[in-house]
Amino acid sequence: MYLLELGGEDDAFAACEARSGAADVRRIAPGLAVATAIVPGRIRGLAYTHRVSDLVGRTDADVASATALLEAATIDRTGTVAVRATDVHGSSGVSTTEAERALGNVLVDRGFEVDLEEPDHVLRAAFSEGRLEDGDDLVTVDDESRGERVSVCALGWLEAESVRDFGTRKPTDKPFFQPGSMDPLLARAVANVAGARPGRTILDPMCGTGGVLVEAGLVGADVIGTDAQAKMVRGARENLAHYLAGASPTDADVPAGEWHVGRGDATRLPIRDDAADGVVFDAPYGRQSKIATHRLEDLVSGALSEAHRVASRAVVVADRPWVDEARDAGWEIDAAFERRVHRSLTRYVLVLE
Repeated sequence: MYLLELGGEDDAFAACEARSGAADVRRIAPGLAVATAIVPGRIRGLAYTHRVSDLVGRTDADVASATALLEAATIDRTGTVAVRATDVHGSSGVSTTEAERALGNVLVDRGFEVDLEEPDHVLRAAFSEGRLEDGDDLVTVDDESRGERVSVCALGWLEAESVRDFGTRKPTDKPFFQPGSMDPLLARAVANVAGARPGRTILDPMCGTGGVLVEAGLVGADVIGTDAQAKMVRGARENLAHYLAGASPTDADVPAGEWHVGRGDATRLPIRDDAADGVVFDAPYGRQSKIATHRLEDLVSGALSEAHRVASRAVVVADRPWVDEARDAGWEIDAAFERRVHRSLTRYVLVLE
């Protein structure tokens, strides 16, 4: 069993993305989840899962309970150790310094030497309190915890961490930038949910500046993009060449994917049936619909139908829920999320099968 430390403000969305790198994901407390298996290379490429650890066990969110849990645990590791504690969202009020000291003393008593700089093993201690509600992500929560206030400390030996290099790809810092470009964290997450990984092909039929394609390519997927505007096609090519040509990929053992971008109509894609494994697109918002050659409703409906023709999975980001249009195009709703950007904008994310 593995412990997942989630990031961001939406645990349901984070857990949904985590399914691309872990099996049987189940949320146990705010900011925390468990899984039965992981793919370490996939964990490195997640946006909203920061760390994954080999679970030692879980108990109440206080130092005494955490110490008792570790004292009773079987430890089959050798070498130097360090303890890193976190109070998730500051929810438990636990002193992380006290927790690290107490747990470190247990390990010293068990014969381990502490090395805070370059330890052979890191013990993670995550403390979390709060109400655990069901989400719309089809990722379950513990039956006994559903809707109740929980108090959890989870201990685990660190196995994998995500690469937190998203700040190097801020939209405004890219070679080609347009207002409204998706931030790289969300772009990486929706690419992962769509199935981006080595050996997979991800299509964005409204690729804009190419943000989703960049993130999908960095985790090893081959990417295809189209856009109705020649300016966007040129700009997306510039960004993809900058980030994927000779890129240092998220997983050093996996090369960045190949990419192709051309001008095209999302409602009439020049792509054969089942050519992609997943489709992602950020639908034009109401105020942006003037850039399209179609009415906004016709554009999104047509794009959903074409996505259904070329792939078995899709993720749609928009400023409104296009649920009826998705179902009319033949899709089933796997998950739906609302992500508040600011007071005047909420992004809706639909995961379609």
